[in-house]
Amino acid sequence: MRLELDNIVQAYRKREVLQGISFQIEQGDIGCLLGPSGCGKTTVLRCIAGFEPVIAGQIITEQTVISGPGFTVLPELRGIGMVFQDFSLLPHLNVLKNVEFGLHVLPPAQRRERALETLASMGLSNTVDVYPHELSGGQQQRVALARALAPNPKLLLLDEPFSSLDSELRHRLSIEVRELLKERGTTTLMVTHDQQEAFSIADRIGVMLDGQLMQWDSGYQLYHEPANRFVADFVGRGVIVSGRVEEGGIRIGLGLLKGGSEMLTPGTVVDVLLRPDDIVHDDDSKLTARVCHKEFRGADILYTLCLDCGDHFYALVPSHHNHRVGENIGVRLEADHVVTFPKYGDQKHPT
Repeated sequence: MRLELDNIVQAYRKREVLQGISFQIEQGDIGCLLGPSGCGKTTVLRCIAGFEPVIAGQIITEQTVISGPGFTVLPELRGIGMVFQDFSLLPHLNVLKNVEFGLHVLPPAQRRERALETLASMGLSNTVDVYPHELSGGQQQRVALARALAPNPKLLLLDEPFSSLDSELRHRLSIEVRELLKERGTTTLMVTHDQQEAFSIADRIGVMLDGQLMQWDSGYQLYHEPANRFVADFVGRGVIVSGRVEEGGIRIGLGLLKGGSEMLTPGTVVDVLLRPDDIVHDDDSKLTARVCHKEFRGADILYTLCLDCGDHFYALVPSHHNHRVGENIGVRLEADHVVTFPKYGDQKHPT
């Protein structure tokens, strides 16, 4: 199922919660809405599911309008599955009966067969007689997903599906769920505030703030080509430093960044986004910076490095380069994507 949101607006008591949201998800793709709490991402899911009306714009599936001003197709007629944040498993039913619960339109024998097939695909064949409280958090999540997938929905909505799990399990499950959804060809839209989770599972990610969609793009583009300062700050680590446009590049405290100045007037003062991967640790470099802070991450260390001019920036370095706080280390610029913002503006300069 192809999903399209065309400039939808939703409001509570005349306060607009969603302001002109537009994006598309192609058949079999996985989309994700990413943003801080209260930005409106769950409200988008509820509008798509048919739980909330829209006051402007349209929600379209397979060229059929399912929501518009004064018109909405009933949730049960939309062919959409949904997994809620709290799983919503029925505690008095075992795993098999929980999955069968959404298959009431089928005869009992077919209901059981479909439920067993779906549980097997989730690696849950040995839990059919177990009750929800006897399962681990990861198993409960799989059961909730199996229940949503058993009716073969054309579109699946996931509302913070891994938020109650620990980080290691969350990462592992996100990869497993992506593989399962891709195998089934299920078009999916997920909501999360965890960007690593979004990067792991989604083909396209929408960053939201205050009911507006800031950017709808691949994770790669969000990280390397953010549309504005909020996206630059929200997605990944980075710092904004001051720079001056020169012929052939932009001069910052670390040196000359090549590129990014083609559309700008020499002498213009701009703000420049620097990511940790733009800075390379190089013992042979004449340019040095002082280690102000270090964050050990196992395979690598995230250093906060400081210059005498007052600028600071991040560098991600293999952890066998274990330098002391206060030590000067050699660095060099190696930025493939130069992103600049007007000194007193929000939208990035064209590149």
